[in-house]
Amino acid sequence: MDTGFAPFSARARAEHLAALPGQTWDLLVIGGGITGAAAARDAAGRGLRVALVDAGDLARGTSSRSSRLIHGGIRYLETGNLRLVFEASAERRRLLGLASHLVHPLPFLFAVYRGEAVGLRKLQAGMWLYDALSLFRNIARHRMVTPARLKDEEPGLRRDGLAGAALYYDASVDDARITLANARGAHEAGAAVVPHAEVSGFLRDGRGITGVRVRDCLRPGAEAVDVHARVVLNATGPWSDAVRTLADAGAKPRLRPTKGVHIQVRRDRIGNRHAITFRSPVDGRVMFILPAGDFAYVGTTDTDYAGSPAEVRADEADVKYLLDSANGIFPAAKLTPADVVSTWAGIRPLLAPHKAEGGLAASATSREHEIWRDRGGLLNIAGGKLTTYRVMAAQVVDAAVRLLKEQGVASGESPTAHLPLPGDPREPWDAFLARTVHAAVGAGLDAQIGEHLARTYGEDAEALLAAVRTDAQAGRRLMEGHPYIWAEVDHAVNAEMALRVEDVLVRRLHLFYEAVDGGLAVAEEVARRMGRADGMGWSEKQIAEQVEAYREAVQSTRGFN
Repeated sequence: MDTGFAPFSARARAEHLAALPGQTWDLLVIGGGITGAAAARDAAGRGLRVALVDAGDLARGTSSRSSRLIHGGIRYLETGNLRLVFEASAERRRLLGLASHLVHPLPFLFAVYRGEAVGLRKLQAGMWLYDALSLFRNIARHRMVTPARLKDEEPGLRRDGLAGAALYYDASVDDARITLANARGAHEAGAAVVPHAEVSGFLRDGRGITGVRVRDCLRPGAEAVDVHARVVLNATGPWSDAVRTLADAGAKPRLRPTKGVHIQVRRDRIGNRHAITFRSPVDGRVMFILPAGDFAYVGTTDTDYAGSPAEVRADEADVKYLLDSANGIFPAAKLTPADVVSTWAGIRPLLAPHKAEGGLAASATSREHEIWRDRGGLLNIAGGKLTTYRVMAAQVVDAAVRLLKEQGVASGESPTAHLPLPGDPREPWDAFLARTVHAAVGAGLDAQIGEHLARTYGEDAEALLAAVRTDAQAGRRLMEGHPYIWAEVDHAVNAEMALRVEDVLVRRLHLFYEAVDGGLAVAEEVARRMGRADGMGWSEKQIAEQVEAYREAVQSTRGFN
Protein backbone atom coordinates (compact mmCIF):
# COMPACT_ATOMS: atom_id res chain seq x y z
CA MET A 1 0.00 0.00 0.00
CA ASP A 2 1.31 3.50 -0.88
CA THR A 3 0.92 5.42 2.37
CA GLY A 4 2.54 8.62 1.13
CA PHE A 5 5.09 8.26 3.93
CA ALA A 6 8.77 7.35 3.63
CA PRO A 7 9.82 3.77 4.49
CA PHE A 8 9.68 2.84 8.19
CA SER A 9 12.63 5.07 9.01
CA ALA A 10 13.82 8.01 11.06
CA ARG A 11 12.67 10.28 8.24
CA ALA A 12 9.23 8.63 8.25
CA ARG A 13 8.91 9.37 11.94
CA ALA A 14 9.47 13.07 11.23
CA GLU A 15 6.81 12.96 8.50
CA HIS A 16 4.39 11.16 10.79
CA LEU A 17 4.98 13.71 13.56
CA ALA A 18 4.32 16.60 11.18
CA ALA A 19 1.10 14.91 10.01
CA LEU A 20 -0.36 14.46 13.52
CA PRO A 21 -2.03 17.87 13.95
CA GLY A 22 -3.22 18.19 10.37
CA GLN A 23 -6.38 16.09 10.55
CA THR A 24 -8.85 14.31 12.82
CA TRP A 25 -7.81 10.69 13.26
CA ASP A 26 -10.36 7.95 13.65
CA LEU A 27 -8.23 6.21 16.26
CA LEU A 28 -5.25 7.53 18.19
CA VAL A 29 -3.34 4.81 20.04
CA ILE A 30 -1.22 5.73 23.04
CA GLY A 31 1.41 3.03 23.56
CA GLY A 32 3.94 1.41 21.22
CA GLY A 33 4.14 -1.94 22.96
CA ILE A 34 2.78 -5.13 21.45
CA THR A 35 -0.89 -4.37 22.18
CA GLY A 36 -0.78 -0.80 20.89
CA ALA A 37 1.26 -1.67 17.80
CA ALA A 38 -1.03 -4.60 16.97
CA ALA A 39 -4.14 -2.48 17.52
CA ALA A 40 -2.78 0.20 15.18
CA ARG A 41 -2.02 -2.44 12.54
CA ASP A 42 -5.47 -4.01 12.90
CA ALA A 43 -7.29 -0.68 12.72
CA ALA A 44 -5.27 0.65 9.78
CA GLY A 45 -5.90 -2.64 7.99
CA ARG A 46 -9.64 -2.01 8.36
CA GLY A 47 -9.28 1.28 6.51
CA LEU A 48 -9.36 3.60 9.54
CA ARG A 49 -7.18 6.70 9.87
CA VAL A 50 -4.82 5.72 12.68
CA ALA A 51 -1.99 7.37 14.60
CA LEU A 52 0.20 5.78 17.29
CA VAL A 53 2.42 7.64 19.76
CA ASP A 54 4.72 6.48 22.54
CA ALA A 55 6.87 8.49 24.93
CA GLY A 56 9.80 6.18 24.24
CA ASP A 57 10.93 3.62 21.70
CA LEU A 58 8.67 0.96 20.29
CA ALA A 59 8.59 -2.04 22.69
CA ARG A 60 10.53 -0.10 25.30
CA GLY A 61 8.60 -1.56 28.24
CA THR A 62 7.24 -4.99 29.05
CA SER A 63 7.06 -5.91 25.36
CA SER A 64 10.86 -6.27 25.24
CA ARG A 65 11.30 -7.67 28.74
CA SER A 66 9.21 -10.83 28.70
CA SER A 67 10.09 -14.53 28.81
CA ARG A 68 10.10 -14.39 24.99
CA LEU A 69 7.62 -17.21 24.57
CA ILE A 70 4.57 -17.84 22.43
CA HIS A 71 2.97 -20.59 24.49
CA GLY A 72 -0.29 -22.21 25.33
CA GLY A 73 0.18 -21.50 29.02
CA ILE A 74 0.56 -24.91 30.57
CA ARG A 75 0.54 -23.47 34.09
CA TYR A 76 -2.99 -22.16 33.51
CA LEU A 77 -4.22 -25.76 33.51
CA GLU A 78 -3.74 -25.83 37.28
CA THR A 79 -6.14 -22.90 37.70
CA GLY A 80 -8.70 -24.42 35.33
CA ASN A 81 -8.43 -21.59 32.82
CA LEU A 82 -9.00 -23.91 29.86
CA ARG A 83 -10.46 -21.20 27.66
CA LEU A 84 -7.25 -19.17 27.87
CA VAL A 85 -5.13 -22.24 27.07
CA PHE A 86 -7.34 -23.03 24.08
CA GLU A 87 -7.13 -19.46 22.82
CA ALA A 88 -3.37 -19.23 23.37
CA SER A 89 -2.78 -22.60 21.68
CA ALA A 90 -4.69 -21.43 18.61
CA GLU A 91 -2.68 -18.20 18.48
CA ARG A 92 0.60 -20.12 18.87
CA ARG A 93 -0.34 -22.21 15.83
CA ARG A 94 -1.35 -19.09 13.90
CA LEU A 95 1.83 -17.15 14.66
CA LEU A 96 4.06 -20.06 13.72
CA GLY A 97 2.60 -19.62 10.24
CA LEU A 98 2.32 -15.82 10.05
CA ALA A 99 5.73 -14.93 11.50
CA SER A 100 7.87 -18.01 10.90
CA HIS A 101 11.10 -15.98 11.03
CA LEU A 102 10.35 -14.75 14.55
CA VAL A 103 8.33 -17.58 16.12
CA HIS A 104 10.10 -20.94 16.30
CA PRO A 105 9.17 -24.35 17.77
CA LEU A 106 10.85 -24.97 21.12
CA PRO A 107 10.97 -28.36 22.89
CA PHE A 108 10.48 -28.23 26.66
CA LEU A 109 11.22 -30.75 29.36
CA PHE A 110 8.99 -30.41 32.42
CA ALA A 111 10.91 -32.16 35.20
CA VAL A 112 8.98 -33.57 38.16
CA TYR A 113 10.42 -34.53 41.54
CA ARG A 114 8.92 -36.70 44.24
CA GLY A 115 6.98 -34.72 46.83
CA GLU A 116 6.02 -31.87 44.51
CA ALA A 117 2.43 -30.65 44.29
CA VAL A 118 2.06 -32.03 40.76
CA GLY A 119 3.15 -35.65 40.49
CA LEU A 120 4.02 -37.57 37.37
CA ARG A 121 0.53 -38.98 36.75
CA LYS A 122 -1.10 -35.59 37.16
CA LEU A 123 1.49 -34.07 34.82
CA GLN A 124 0.80 -36.74 32.20
CA ALA A 125 -2.94 -36.08 32.42
CA GLY A 126 -2.23 -32.38 32.07
CA MET A 127 -0.12 -33.01 28.99
CA TRP A 128 -2.92 -34.93 27.29
CA LEU A 129 -5.25 -32.04 28.09
CA TYR A 130 -2.66 -29.56 26.74
CA ASP A 131 -2.49 -31.50 23.48
CA ALA A 132 -6.29 -31.77 23.33
CA LEU A 133 -6.78 -28.02 23.82
CA SER A 134 -4.54 -27.47 20.79
CA LEU A 135 -6.83 -29.90 18.91
CA PHE A 136 -3.80 -32.21 18.67
CA ARG A 137 -2.34 -29.70 16.20
CA ASN A 138 0.64 -28.61 18.28
CA ILE A 139 4.13 -28.88 16.81
CA ALA A 140 4.22 -32.46 18.09
CA ARG A 141 2.47 -34.46 20.80
CA HIS A 142 4.03 -34.77 24.20
CA ARG A 143 5.87 -37.84 25.39
CA MET A 144 6.86 -38.92 28.87
CA VAL A 145 10.54 -39.39 29.69
CA THR A 146 11.81 -41.79 32.35
CA PRO A 147 14.57 -40.85 34.80
CA ALA A 148 16.89 -43.31 33.05
CA ARG A 149 16.27 -41.63 29.69
CA LEU A 150 16.74 -38.20 31.20
CA LYS A 151 20.38 -39.09 31.87
CA ASP A 152 20.87 -38.85 28.12
CA GLU A 153 18.33 -36.11 27.34
CA GLU A 154 19.39 -33.68 30.10
CA PRO A 155 22.42 -35.06 31.95
CA GLY A 156 22.80 -31.97 34.14
CA LEU A 157 19.38 -32.24 35.79
CA ARG A 158 19.37 -32.99 39.51
CA ARG A 159 18.98 -36.74 39.94
CA ASP A 160 17.95 -36.83 43.59
CA GLY A 161 14.19 -37.42 43.80
CA LEU A 162 13.67 -37.18 40.02
CA ALA A 163 10.41 -38.94 39.12
CA GLY A 164 10.48 -38.27 35.38
CA ALA A 165 9.57 -35.58 32.90
CA ALA A 166 7.30 -34.67 30.01
CA LEU A 167 8.65 -33.51 26.69
CA TYR A 168 6.25 -31.02 25.08
CA TYR A 169 6.37 -28.13 22.63
CA ASP A 170 5.76 -24.41 22.69
CA ALA A 171 7.51 -21.64 20.77
CA SER A 172 10.13 -18.94 21.26
CA VAL A 173 9.89 -15.39 19.94
CA ASP A 174 11.92 -12.20 19.81
CA ASP A 175 9.42 -10.08 21.73
CA ALA A 176 10.84 -6.70 20.69
CA ARG A 177 10.95 -7.70 17.03
CA ILE A 178 7.40 -9.01 16.85
CA THR A 179 6.35 -5.65 18.29
CA LEU A 180 8.42 -3.85 15.66
CA ALA A 181 6.87 -6.01 12.94
CA ASN A 182 3.38 -4.99 14.06
CA ALA A 183 4.34 -1.31 14.18
CA ARG A 184 5.84 -1.54 10.72
CA GLY A 185 2.73 -3.34 9.51
CA ALA A 186 0.63 -0.47 10.88
CA HIS A 187 2.85 2.00 9.02
CA GLU A 188 2.56 0.03 5.79
CA ALA A 189 -1.23 0.03 6.15
CA GLY A 190 -1.23 3.82 6.40
CA ALA A 191 -0.92 4.56 10.13
CA ALA A 192 1.26 7.40 11.43
CA VAL A 193 3.69 5.82 13.90
CA VAL A 194 5.55 8.25 16.17
CA PRO A 195 7.81 6.87 18.92
CA HIS A 196 9.53 9.25 21.35
CA ALA A 197 6.42 11.44 21.40
CA GLU A 198 4.78 11.91 24.80
CA VAL A 199 1.14 12.59 25.53
CA SER A 200 1.24 15.59 27.87
CA GLY A 201 -2.48 16.22 28.15
CA PHE A 202 -5.94 15.56 26.74
CA LEU A 203 -8.28 17.67 24.62
CA ARG A 204 -11.97 17.82 25.52
CA ASP A 205 -15.30 19.28 24.57
CA GLY A 206 -18.67 18.97 26.27
CA ARG A 207 -18.99 15.33 25.23
CA GLY A 208 -15.61 14.11 26.44
CA ILE A 209 -12.11 13.47 25.10
CA THR A 210 -11.48 14.70 21.56
CA GLY A 211 -7.73 14.19 21.30
CA VAL A 212 -4.39 14.66 23.02
CA ARG A 213 -1.47 17.05 23.29
CA VAL A 214 1.76 15.48 22.02
CA ARG A 215 5.32 16.62 22.78
CA ASP A 216 8.34 15.61 20.70
CA CYS A 217 10.73 14.00 23.21
CA LEU A 218 13.65 14.23 20.77
CA ARG A 219 13.54 18.03 20.70
CA PRO A 220 14.03 19.45 24.21
CA GLY A 221 11.85 22.48 24.70
CA ALA A 222 9.60 21.68 21.74
CA GLU A 223 6.03 22.87 22.16
CA ALA A 224 3.29 20.26 22.32
CA VAL A 225 0.85 20.06 19.42
CA ASP A 226 -2.87 19.34 19.51
CA VAL A 227 -3.85 16.04 17.88
CA HIS A 228 -7.57 15.45 17.34
CA ALA A 229 -9.11 11.97 17.29
CA ARG A 230 -12.59 10.50 17.40
CA VAL A 231 -11.44 7.67 19.70
CA VAL A 232 -8.36 7.65 21.93
CA LEU A 233 -7.06 4.25 23.04
CA ASN A 234 -4.86 3.83 26.10
CA ALA A 235 -2.70 0.75 25.44
CA THR A 236 0.24 1.66 27.65
CA GLY A 237 0.50 -1.50 29.75
CA PRO A 238 2.07 -0.67 33.13
CA TRP A 239 1.61 3.06 32.44
CA SER A 240 -2.18 2.62 32.01
CA ASP A 241 -3.19 4.13 35.34
CA ALA A 242 -0.84 7.11 34.89
CA VAL A 243 -2.39 7.88 31.50
CA ARG A 244 -5.90 7.45 32.91
CA THR A 245 -5.07 9.86 35.74
CA LEU A 246 -3.74 12.38 33.21
CA ALA A 247 -7.10 12.17 31.46
CA ASP A 248 -9.13 12.24 34.69
CA ALA A 249 -7.53 13.08 38.02
CA GLY A 250 -10.32 11.19 39.76
CA ALA A 251 -9.77 7.91 37.91
CA LYS A 252 -9.36 5.00 40.30
CA PRO A 253 -6.32 2.72 39.77
CA ARG A 254 -7.10 -0.50 37.94
CA LEU A 255 -3.72 -2.22 37.93
CA ARG A 256 -1.92 -4.46 40.36
CA PRO A 257 1.58 -4.34 38.82
CA THR A 258 4.05 -7.12 39.49
CA LYS A 259 7.72 -7.31 38.60
CA GLY A 260 9.15 -10.13 36.51
CA VAL A 261 12.94 -10.48 36.37
CA HIS A 262 15.17 -12.66 34.17
CA ILE A 263 18.90 -13.27 34.36
CA GLN A 264 21.04 -14.34 31.41
CA VAL A 265 24.18 -16.49 31.65
CA ARG A 266 26.39 -18.33 29.22
CA ARG A 267 24.55 -21.49 28.23
CA ASP A 268 27.58 -23.70 28.79
CA ARG A 269 27.49 -22.72 32.47
CA ILE A 270 24.17 -24.56 32.82
CA GLY A 271 24.44 -27.02 29.95
CA ASN A 272 20.71 -27.33 29.27
CA ARG A 273 19.88 -28.98 25.95
CA HIS A 274 16.18 -28.12 26.03
CA ALA A 275 14.00 -25.42 27.45
CA ILE A 276 13.35 -26.53 31.02
CA THR A 277 10.11 -26.09 32.94
CA PHE A 278 10.44 -26.76 36.66
CA ARG A 279 9.22 -25.79 40.08
CA SER A 280 11.65 -23.62 41.95
CA PRO A 281 13.13 -25.50 44.92
CA VAL A 282 12.96 -22.16 46.74
CA ASP A 283 9.19 -21.61 46.72
CA GLY A 284 7.56 -24.04 44.27
CA ARG A 285 6.88 -21.40 41.60
CA VAL A 286 6.79 -22.69 38.01
CA MET A 287 9.85 -21.33 36.22
CA PHE A 288 11.82 -21.68 33.01
CA ILE A 289 15.41 -22.06 31.93
CA LEU A 290 15.37 -21.10 28.27
CA PRO A 291 18.01 -21.47 25.54
CA ALA A 292 19.00 -18.43 23.49
CA GLY A 293 21.89 -19.36 21.20
CA ASP A 294 25.08 -19.25 23.25
CA PHE A 295 23.10 -18.08 26.27
CA ALA A 296 20.43 -19.33 28.64
CA TYR A 297 18.11 -17.19 30.67
CA VAL A 298 16.27 -17.98 33.88
CA GLY A 299 12.93 -16.55 34.90
CA THR A 300 10.87 -15.28 36.23
CA THR A 301 10.12 -13.62 39.53
CA ASP A 302 6.67 -12.38 40.50
CA THR A 303 6.64 -9.66 43.15
CA ASP A 304 4.40 -6.64 43.69
CA TYR A 305 5.84 -3.40 42.36
CA ALA A 306 4.84 0.13 43.32
CA GLY A 307 7.49 2.25 41.57
CA SER A 308 7.68 3.86 38.16
CA PRO A 309 7.66 1.36 35.27
CA ALA A 310 10.52 3.34 33.73
CA GLU A 311 12.70 2.67 36.77
CA VAL A 312 12.13 -1.06 37.21
CA ARG A 313 15.36 -3.02 37.66
CA ALA A 314 16.52 -6.38 38.93
CA ASP A 315 17.89 -6.17 42.46
CA GLU A 316 20.21 -8.45 44.40
CA ALA A 317 17.31 -10.38 45.94
CA ASP A 318 15.87 -11.09 42.48
CA VAL A 319 19.21 -12.31 41.18
CA LYS A 320 19.81 -14.51 44.24
CA TYR A 321 16.36 -16.09 43.94
CA LEU A 322 16.88 -16.94 40.25
CA LEU A 323 20.40 -18.27 40.81
CA ASP A 324 19.27 -20.42 43.75
CA SER A 325 16.37 -21.76 41.69
CA ALA A 326 18.59 -22.66 38.73
CA ASN A 327 21.25 -24.22 40.96
CA GLY A 328 18.56 -26.27 42.64
CA ILE A 329 17.67 -27.99 39.35
CA PHE A 330 21.17 -27.96 37.77
CA PRO A 331 23.37 -28.41 40.87
CA ALA A 332 26.65 -28.89 39.01
CA ALA A 333 26.33 -25.41 37.51
CA LYS A 334 27.06 -23.70 40.82
CA LEU A 335 26.06 -20.36 39.33
CA THR A 336 27.14 -17.20 41.15
CA PRO A 337 26.41 -13.52 40.52
CA ALA A 338 29.67 -13.39 38.56
CA ASP A 339 28.05 -15.63 35.92
CA VAL A 340 25.23 -13.16 35.24
CA VAL A 341 25.88 -11.51 31.89
CA SER A 342 22.76 -9.34 32.01
CA THR A 343 19.34 -8.95 33.56
CA TRP A 344 16.01 -7.56 32.46
CA ALA A 345 12.94 -6.63 34.44
CA GLY A 346 9.44 -5.94 33.20
CA ILE A 347 6.15 -4.98 34.79
CA ARG A 348 3.11 -7.18 34.30
CA PRO A 349 0.09 -4.86 34.06
CA LEU A 350 -2.18 -7.22 35.96
CA LEU A 351 -5.71 -6.07 36.66
CA ALA A 352 -6.95 -5.76 40.20
CA PRO A 353 -10.43 -7.28 40.67
CA HIS A 354 -12.97 -4.75 39.42
CA LYS A 355 -16.22 -4.62 37.49
CA ALA A 356 -15.65 -3.04 34.10
CA GLU A 357 -17.31 0.24 33.15
CA GLY A 358 -18.90 1.27 29.89
CA GLY A 359 -20.13 -2.14 28.76
CA LEU A 360 -17.05 -2.79 26.62
CA ALA A 361 -15.49 -5.58 28.68
CA ALA A 362 -17.93 -8.14 27.31
CA SER A 363 -17.80 -11.84 28.05
CA ALA A 364 -16.04 -12.27 24.70
CA THR A 365 -12.88 -10.78 26.19
CA SER A 366 -10.39 -13.09 27.83
CA ARG A 367 -10.23 -13.23 31.61
CA GLU A 368 -6.57 -12.32 31.22
CA HIS A 369 -7.27 -8.88 29.72
CA GLU A 370 -10.00 -6.32 29.96
CA ILE A 371 -11.37 -3.56 27.75
CA TRP A 372 -13.28 -0.65 29.25
CA ARG A 373 -14.13 3.00 28.74
CA ASP A 374 -13.59 5.58 31.46
CA ARG A 375 -16.19 8.23 32.18
CA GLY A 376 -14.36 10.86 30.12
CA GLY A 377 -14.43 8.62 27.07
CA LEU A 378 -10.91 7.17 27.15
CA LEU A 379 -10.88 3.61 25.79
CA ASN A 380 -8.53 1.29 27.68
CA ILE A 381 -7.06 -2.17 27.35
CA ALA A 382 -4.88 -3.78 30.02
CA GLY A 383 -3.78 -7.20 31.16
CA GLY A 384 -3.31 -10.13 28.81
CA LYS A 385 -0.24 -11.95 27.58
CA LEU A 386 2.11 -11.72 24.64
CA THR A 387 0.81 -14.89 22.97
CA THR A 388 -2.73 -13.57 22.58
CA TYR A 389 -1.79 -10.04 21.54
CA ARG A 390 -3.49 -10.34 18.13
CA VAL A 391 -6.84 -11.37 19.66
CA MET A 392 -6.58 -8.58 22.22
CA ALA A 393 -5.88 -6.02 19.48
CA ALA A 394 -8.79 -7.20 17.34
CA GLN A 395 -11.17 -7.05 20.30
CA VAL A 396 -10.17 -3.54 21.36
CA VAL A 397 -10.43 -2.29 17.77
CA ASP A 398 -13.89 -3.89 17.63
CA ALA A 399 -14.75 -1.76 20.66
CA ALA A 400 -13.35 1.35 18.93
CA VAL A 401 -15.33 0.53 15.78
CA ARG A 402 -18.56 0.43 17.78
CA LEU A 403 -17.79 3.91 19.10
CA LEU A 404 -16.88 5.16 15.63
CA LYS A 405 -20.09 3.76 14.18
CA GLU A 406 -22.00 6.02 16.56
CA GLN A 407 -20.13 8.92 14.91
CA GLY A 408 -20.94 7.75 11.39
CA VAL A 409 -17.53 6.20 10.62
CA ALA A 410 -17.61 2.81 8.90
CA SER A 411 -14.78 0.27 8.73
CA GLY A 412 -13.97 -3.19 7.43
CA GLU A 413 -13.31 -6.45 9.26
CA SER A 414 -10.10 -7.29 11.09
CA PRO A 415 -7.56 -8.60 8.54
CA THR A 416 -4.92 -9.96 10.91
CA ALA A 417 -6.04 -13.58 11.36
CA HIS A 418 -4.53 -14.50 8.00
CA LEU A 419 -2.20 -11.58 7.24
CA PRO A 420 1.52 -12.44 7.53
CA LEU A 421 3.68 -10.05 9.51
CA PRO A 422 6.26 -8.04 7.56
CA GLY A 423 9.32 -10.17 6.83
CA ASP A 424 7.50 -13.50 6.99
CA PRO A 425 9.15 -15.77 4.36
CA ARG A 426 7.11 -16.71 1.34
CA GLU A 427 8.41 -20.28 1.41
CA PRO A 428 8.72 -23.01 4.06
CA TRP A 429 11.05 -21.97 6.87
CA ASP A 430 13.70 -24.64 6.36
CA ALA A 431 14.00 -23.81 2.66
CA PHE A 432 14.17 -20.10 3.39
CA LEU A 433 16.83 -20.58 6.06
CA ALA A 434 18.99 -22.70 3.78
CA ARG A 435 18.64 -20.17 0.94
CA THR A 436 19.54 -17.23 3.17
CA VAL A 437 22.58 -18.94 4.69
CA HIS A 438 23.78 -19.87 1.19
CA ALA A 439 23.33 -16.26 0.05
CA ALA A 440 25.18 -14.95 3.10
CA VAL A 441 28.14 -17.25 2.49
CA GLY A 442 28.11 -16.10 -1.14
CA ALA A 443 28.31 -12.50 0.07
CA GLY A 444 31.43 -13.30 2.10
CA LEU A 445 29.72 -13.79 5.47
CA ASP A 446 29.78 -16.95 7.55
CA ALA A 447 26.87 -19.31 8.12
CA GLN A 448 26.29 -18.09 11.69
CA ILE A 449 25.65 -14.57 10.45
CA GLY A 450 23.43 -15.91 7.68
CA GLU A 451 21.27 -17.80 10.15
CA HIS A 452 21.09 -14.75 12.41
CA LEU A 453 19.92 -12.56 9.53
CA ALA A 454 17.27 -15.08 8.51
CA ARG A 455 15.89 -15.41 12.05
CA THR A 456 15.97 -11.68 12.71
CA TYR A 457 14.79 -10.15 9.44
CA GLY A 458 13.08 -12.87 7.43
CA GLU A 459 12.65 -11.70 3.83
CA ASP A 460 14.31 -8.39 4.74
CA ALA A 461 17.61 -10.24 5.18
CA GLU A 462 18.12 -9.80 1.45
CA ALA A 463 18.29 -6.01 1.89
CA LEU A 464 21.14 -6.42 4.37
CA LEU A 465 22.96 -8.87 2.11
CA ALA A 466 22.59 -6.41 -0.77
CA ALA A 467 24.24 -3.73 1.40
CA VAL A 468 27.13 -6.09 2.13
CA ARG A 469 27.58 -6.91 -1.55
CA THR A 470 27.82 -3.18 -2.24
CA ASP A 471 30.16 -2.42 0.68
CA ALA A 472 32.08 -5.30 2.23
CA GLN A 473 32.75 -3.15 5.32
CA ALA A 474 29.03 -3.30 6.11
CA GLY A 475 29.53 -7.04 6.69
CA ARG A 476 32.02 -6.54 9.53
CA ARG A 477 30.91 -7.81 12.94
CA LEU A 478 30.23 -5.15 15.51
CA MET A 479 31.97 -7.29 18.13
CA GLU A 480 33.82 -10.58 17.83
CA GLY A 481 31.85 -13.54 19.09
CA HIS A 482 28.50 -11.97 18.18
CA PRO A 483 26.67 -12.29 14.84
CA TYR A 484 25.66 -8.63 14.42
CA ILE A 485 27.07 -6.71 11.44
CA TRP A 486 27.33 -2.98 10.72
CA ALA A 487 24.74 -3.13 7.96
CA GLU A 488 22.19 -3.80 10.71
CA VAL A 489 22.85 -0.42 12.33
CA ASP A 490 22.04 1.34 9.05
CA HIS A 491 18.98 -0.87 8.60
CA ALA A 492 17.76 -0.09 12.12
CA VAL A 493 17.67 3.64 11.34
CA ASN A 494 16.55 3.43 7.72
CA ALA A 495 13.99 0.61 7.96
CA GLU A 496 13.14 0.10 11.66
CA MET A 497 12.73 3.66 13.01
CA ALA A 498 15.58 3.42 15.54
CA LEU A 499 16.30 6.92 16.84
CA ARG A 500 18.77 6.43 19.70
CA VAL A 501 21.78 4.23 20.37
CA GLU A 502 19.74 2.41 23.00
CA ASP A 503 17.03 1.68 20.43
CA VAL A 504 19.61 -0.09 18.27
CA LEU A 505 21.70 -1.99 20.80
CA VAL A 506 18.86 -3.03 23.11
CA ARG A 507 15.82 -3.71 20.92
CA ARG A 508 16.99 -3.96 17.28
CA LEU A 509 20.15 -5.91 18.12
CA HIS A 510 20.71 -7.54 21.51
CA LEU A 511 24.31 -6.64 22.34
CA PHE A 512 22.98 -4.92 25.45
CA TYR A 513 22.08 -8.34 26.85
CA GLU A 514 24.73 -10.52 25.26
CA ALA A 515 28.03 -8.63 25.46
CA VAL A 516 29.76 -8.62 28.83
CA ASP A 517 30.15 -4.83 28.57
CA GLY A 518 26.66 -4.44 27.12
CA GLY A 519 28.11 -3.21 23.84
CA LEU A 520 29.75 -0.12 25.33
CA ALA A 521 32.90 -0.78 23.30
CA VAL A 522 31.03 0.01 20.07
CA ALA A 523 28.50 2.55 21.34
CA GLU A 524 30.39 5.58 20.03
CA GLU A 525 30.92 4.08 16.58
CA VAL A 526 27.23 3.11 16.49
CA ALA A 527 26.29 6.69 17.43
CA ARG A 528 28.51 8.14 14.71
CA ARG A 529 27.07 5.81 12.10
CA MET A 530 23.51 6.62 13.18
CA GLY A 531 24.29 10.34 13.21
CA ARG A 532 25.22 10.25 9.52
CA ALA A 533 21.96 8.56 8.49
CA ASP A 534 19.21 10.29 6.56
CA GLY A 535 16.98 12.26 8.90
CA MET A 536 19.44 12.21 11.82
CA GLY A 537 22.33 14.71 11.42
CA TRP A 538 23.74 14.46 14.95
CA SER A 539 26.33 16.95 16.18
CA GLU A 540 29.38 15.94 18.23
CA LYS A 541 27.48 17.04 21.34
CA GLN A 542 24.50 14.85 20.45
CA ILE A 543 26.77 11.87 19.77
CA ALA A 544 28.40 12.29 23.18
CA GLU A 545 24.98 12.55 24.84
CA GLN A 546 23.80 9.37 23.14
CA VAL A 547 26.87 7.44 24.28
CA GLU A 548 26.56 8.69 27.85
CA ALA A 549 22.85 7.84 28.00
CA TYR A 550 23.63 4.35 26.76
CA ARG A 551 26.41 3.95 29.33
CA GLU A 552 23.96 4.78 32.10
CA ALA A 553 21.46 2.25 30.74
CA VAL A 554 24.09 -0.51 30.74
CA GLN A 555 25.34 0.28 34.21
CA SER A 556 21.82 0.19 35.64
CA THR A 557 21.47 -3.53 34.76
CA ARG A 558 24.93 -4.76 35.78
CA GLY A 559 26.94 -4.92 38.97
CA PHE A 560 25.52 -7.91 40.87
CA ASN A 561 28.93 -9.55 41.30
